[in-house]
Parts: sequence; C-alpha cells; structure tokens
Amino acid sequence: MIYQENRCSDVNIAYIGGGSHAWAWVFMTDLAKETELSGTVRLYDIDEEAAKRNQEIGTKLFQREETRGEWTFETKSSLKEALSDADFVIISILPGTFDEMESDVHLPERAGIYQSVGDTTGPGGLVRALRTIPMYVEIGSAVKEYCPDAWVINYTNPMSLCVQTLYHVFPQIKAFGCCHEVFGTQKVLRDIYRLETGETGIGREEVHVNVVGINHFTWFTKATCKATDLFPMYRKFIEEHFEEGYHDPDRNWMNGTFNCAHRVKFDLFQRYGAIAAAGDRHLAEFLPGDQYLKNKETVEMWKFALTPVSWRKERQAEKNKQALKLAKGEEDLELKDTGEEGIRLIKALCGLGRFVSNVNIPNFGRQIKNLPEDAIVETNAVFSKDGINPVFSGECPKQIKDLTMPHIINHKRILYGAIDVNFDLVYQAFMSDPLVKGRISYGDGEALLKEMLRNTASYLPEGWKKYME
Repeated sequence: MIYQENRCSDVNIAYIGGGSHAWAWVFMTDLAKETELSGTVRLYDIDEEAAKRNQEIGTKLFQREETRGEWTFETKSSLKEALSDADFVIISILPGTFDEMESDVHLPERAGIYQSVGDTTGPGGLVRALRTIPMYVEIGSAVKEYCPDAWVINYTNPMSLCVQTLYHVFPQIKAFGCCHEVFGTQKVLRDIYRLETGETGIGREEVHVNVVGINHFTWFTKATCKATDLFPMYRKFIEEHFEEGYHDPDRNWMNGTFNCAHRVKFDLFQRYGAIAAAGDRHLAEFLPGDQYLKNKETVEMWKFALTPVSWRKERQAEKNKQALKLAKGEEDLELKDTGEEGIRLIKALCGLGRFVSNVNIPNFGRQIKNLPEDAIVETNAVFSKDGINPVFSGECPKQIKDLTMPHIINHKRILYGAIDVNFDLVYQAFMSDPLVKGRISYGDGEALLKEMLRNTASYLPEGWKKYME
C-alpha cells in the first residue's frame, strides 16, 4: 500500500466469500464511487465459479465511464493466495447452505420455539455458530500466518462469535465487526425528528448516539440531532403512535418478509428507558420466548415478521440468475447509494481522514464499564491512521445488562463447545438461551439439539458424530 498526496494506491484487499451476491456487490458499488483508493481485490470462495463471476462483474463495472475508482479483481484458489501480504481482509460468508439454515430456523418450531431471523442467537444462531467457528479458526490461523498486520473486517453472523473466534485464535489480530442495524434506528430517529420539527434535509449522520450492548442487542443511552435531545421526542412519538408503530414510507417491505413497525423497540423503551438499536426481528430473539415470539399470532400483534428460509432460497435463485447476466454484460450493476460505511472505515485506517462509527470489538478498553473485558461489545469507535480507539460509552443500564449477560456467558460456552467438541457446554448454552429456557423439557431439548446437529453434520468436525446418535 502506497500513501501519497491524500491518496492510497496499491491497496490489497482479500475478500473471503468473494462469490457472494449481497456484500460483495455492495462493496464493489462503493469502491466504484471512490477516487482516493485504488488497488486489487482478491476474491476467494469455496465456490470458485461464483468468485470468477464476481471477478467478471467487477471488471465490467470498472470499465464503465461513470465509474470513478481504479481497481482490478482477481480470483484466488486458496486462502494463502488471497491473504498473502493483504492490507485488508473482508469476510462475508454463508456458513453452510440455506438447507442447513432451514433446519436451524424451522425445526424448533415443532417445539413451539419461533425465530424471526435465526442467525445470531436462539437455537438457530447456536447451531449456525457450530458450523461457523471452525471456519473462523481456519481463517484466523491463516491471517496470523500470511498477513498478521492486516485489518480484518467481518460481516458474517453470528457477529459476536465470529469476531471472538478470530481473537481466540490470534489475540494480536486487528479485527472488527461491522453491522448496519444501528443505522436503521438512526434513520427512525431522524424521521421522527423531521415529523416533529417539520425540518427536511436531515441526514442519518446528523443523529449522534451513544452506543452500548452486543451485536443485534444494541442500545442508545443518548441521542441528539442538532443539539436537541431526542429522548423526549421519541417518548412523545411512542405515546402517540404505539399501536400503529412506524413504517419507513420509502422502504419496500418485500411482502412482509422483513416487516418491522418498531413496536418491539417502542415497548422496550417504555420498559427500560433506552432506545433499542436493532431491527425488531433481531431484538425479539434476545428476550424470553414468551414475550414477542410466543407464537405467530404474537408476532403479528407486534407487527414484525418471521422471515422464512424459503424466501432466502428464492432470492438466492434470483441472484444466481442476475449474477450470470451481470457477468455476461447483459445487465449493469446499479451504482446506487448503499448506505454502508466499510469504504469510509478503510479510508480512515489508510490515513485518509478520521471517522466515527459503531463497531464490534473486544471490551479490552472497558468501553462498556460494567461488561466483561473479553466480551465482544458494540460501541462507537474512532477510526484513524492504522488505529481504532473505542469511545468510552459508560455503563450498560442495569436492567439491560441483566438481559445481556446470559448471552455473553453463552458466547463463551458456544465458543469453547465448538472448539473442544464439547456437547455438554453446547447443551448448556442451548437450554439456557432465553428463547428455549422454560419452553421445552431437558429430554426434549436434548433430542431437538441432536436432530439439529444431524441436519448440519456435513459442516461439523468429525468429533460431533458420536453425539448425533
């Protein structure tokens, strides 16, 4: 990487999961609008043909006249080739396939356990983590060997356990996790500010927040816009609109697949006095199963959605077709505003400015004073030349801490259970998860967990087989 005259050239970015349709295309789109960075993106994916299609898509994108950036794309056949001397490593992978995720999400429904996402916590998040952690052990070890000084940016869920695994394998790694859920809640606050004041032209970035929590169970303890405290405004809006909730009029709700009227976060504000800063689908999964996910009727009452894996499969099939068209030049990748901040973070780490954003990293600096040092927490941080400095966010409010700690404890159980192939630790985490606890007997819970393991067996280490009988 060469820094010269407010510009960085010859930047080497390794993209693990380089055949993806979602994040890879978003990343390419953002690079195409950037003039201060240039270099090479090395695409690595276990589906090498998908990575090659993205190489063609990226190459065609950067041949277009309206594209401002200067990047080349290469497909690599191994982690070693992709990572050697990389400056940045991006990870956005699907651990397994949607067939495994279908079991993660929908098999527990037979026991009356519903999940609205199933990729972070709950039974689905746990089993997904068992598939993911061995992959991240391999990735973390490869980073340590081939590019120990690289910055590693994770987009994969379960976010906290992915980042925790990287630090477990390589304690000196420079890794962090990015998530856009906070942005969505900033937009809700911006919209409420606009409605209450009549002001227009307010951007999401003008909503300044203090962030505490863990990924997808994140909270704002302060929020301002143009020096106005947004908490009284938010409280007033909830009092007046609690029953109908709030829908972003500009958002396509995909026939209800990602529906969110924000009534869960409105209810949590009334109960705990802080602004829950994730989508309702994620928030509901961190709380006891008899609250927001008791049954389908309860979900409907709270006006959010149980996202079926069948929809993800249909969307994947559509994206596969689109990828072929894009690679052949029959369709152009749309150059739109993605709303993501990954490129801005990379620029800041290259020395091209200073930037503040929410980030998932270990609590080493005790940025959340009353959570454990080894927990992966989500707070704001300052990004600058080759450094991330977490912002001191104060204490997590006691009642919210009490809701958060069982998940932090379970992260440890799942991490060591996955690495050591320890069924007892995993089973403890399974039965103590708030969605499961008290809703299924120990015998039925063990049977359910073992069936879920059998359904994902091809992605688990050999040692798990003895627990699947």
